[in-house]
Amino acid sequence: MNKQKLENIIYSIIAIIGIIFVAYYMFKNEQAERINPYLEVEFIDVGQAESILIKQDEHNILIDAGNNNDGKLLVKYLKNKGIKKFDYVIGTHPHEDHIGGLDNIINEFDIEHILMPDVTNNTKTFEDVLYSIENKKMEIEIPKIDETFEVGDLLFTIIYSGINNEDLNSSSIVLRMDYKNSSYLFTGDTTSEIEETLLDKNIDVKVYKASHHGSTYSNSYNFLEKVTPEYAVISCGKDNEYYYPHIKAVNRIKKHTKKIYVTAEKGTIIFKDDGENIEVISENTNTNGG
Repeated sequence: MNKQKLENIIYSIIAIIGIIFVAYYMFKNEQAERINPYLEVEFIDVGQAESILIKQDEHNILIDAGNNNDGKLLVKYLKNKGIKKFDYVIGTHPHEDHIGGLDNIINEFDIEHILMPDVTNNTKTFEDVLYSIENKKMEIEIPKIDETFEVGDLLFTIIYSGINNEDLNSSSIVLRMDYKNSSYLFTGDTTSEIEETLLDKNIDVKVYKASHHGSTYSNSYNFLEKVTPEYAVISCGKDNEYYYPHIKAVNRIKKHTKKIYVTAEKGTIIFKDDGENIEVISENTNTNGG
C-alpha cells in the first residue's frame, strides 16, 4: 500500500469518527432539551387570581387555574409549552379566582388525578367544574392531612385540607413539595386561624407562596417564623379592589425574607431549580384575562 492510499484511509477514519462524535453530541443535546432535568415552578400571572404550574422531567402539575376569563388563555399558554397531560390538577378551594379556568383545563388536557377539598360552593363556576369532571368520567379525590404522594422526583405532603363550607378559604389545601434540597409551600387562601393550627407541621421551606394574595388576615407572624422562607411569592392583580398585598402582611414577610416577588409587578414568576440553586426570572405570558 502506497503512502497516498494510507493517508486517504486515515483521513476517512478521522472523518467517520468526527461524524460519529457530532451525531452523538446532537443526540445528547436533543435528549437534554426533551427532558428538562430541572424543576420549574411558574407562578402564572392571572391577575387577581392564582395559578401555579409545576414541571419536572416529563411530569406536570397544576395548582389552581385563575378566574373564568383566564381559562382559555391558560389553555393556550400551556399547550404552547407542549403540555398535553397533567399528573395532578389541584383546586385548592372552590372560589372563582382559583377554579375559574379549571373547567377549561379539564376539558382540554388528559389528567390522571384531580384533587379538591371536601367542600362545595353554590356557584355556576363550581358547577361548570363538576360538569367537566363528570363529562370526563373522572372523580374528585379528597386529600387527607399528612397524606403523601410522589410525582417523578417530587414528594408532595398534604399539610392541610378543610371541610368548612361556611369559610372556603379556611378549607384551602395547603401543600408542601420537596425536590432534593429544595422545598416549597403552597397555601391557597388559608387564613391566620388555620395557620396557627399548622405550627407543629413540617412547614420550614425555601419557597413560600404567600397565603391569600398577601392578605393581612393571613401570613401571620407565628406562621412565617416557622416557615422562614428564602423566597416569597405573592399572586395578585394590579390595583385590585382588595388592596392586596396588604402592607402589614408584606412587612411581616419582609422580616423573614428580602426576596419577595409579586405577580402584579413582575408578571409570571418562574423558579428554575436544580435542587440546590434557584434562578428566578419573570415573563409577560399573556395569561391575565382581566
